[in-house]
Amino acid sequence: MRLLVIEDDPLIARSLEHALAPLGNTIDVFATCAEARAALSHDRFDLILLDLGLPDGDGLELLGELRGRGDTTPVLILTARDAVDDRVSGLDLGADDYLAKPFSLAELEARVRALLRRSQQRSDNRLRLGRLAFDPETGSASLDEAPLELPRRELLLLEGLLLHAGSITPRETLERRLFGFDEVGTNALEVYVSRLRKRLKDSGLRIRTFRGLGYRLEDDAG
Repeated sequence: MRLLVIEDDPLIARSLEHALAPLGNTIDVFATCAEARAALSHDRFDLILLDLGLPDGDGLELLGELRGRGDTTPVLILTARDAVDDRVSGLDLGADDYLAKPFSLAELEARVRALLRRSQQRSDNRLRLGRLAFDPETGSASLDEAPLELPRRELLLLEGLLLHAGSITPRETLERRLFGFDEVGTNALEVYVSRLRKRLKDSGLRIRTFRGLGYRLEDDAG
């Protein structure tokens, strides 16, 4: 999954990144409302972890803007504010969950998994299409229940395609998932798509290219 962390405390931000990245997530961290707005204006995320006390504004304002334009990305508020009024305000503005600092990383991980499951209408953590399955919690893929060994970026690509299975996944979405905000070569994404296609040969699945739009993972048996 691709997670956006909006947190101005460097120690907490690093802790979140170290806790959530090993679970197969790509983490983008920003410390201000302005940086977060810029990222959200041209990118899509699977979950937002939002601190309220930011140096250039209140996280609740950012949340209000997000929901005001119809963005339904799940939001988990992380804050030292423990007043009931603050929690109610956040939930009323459209936050999906609320975790007060200090918090257990184990509880954070469980809440993140639950929010991602709920947003994708899944009964468990695994993403499936045909004979293929991906478990975001362990970062592992399987084909007919047998482990499918893939390098990290091919796993990220597979996850991105499975999240939008049956629909076109925009090229920009996949590039951000694989490469973050780094400069990307013209054919960088195609290289990983080609590699993944070869690994899925004879699986009953195919990655279809839509020129100028993106890619779609399809189950030929379906």
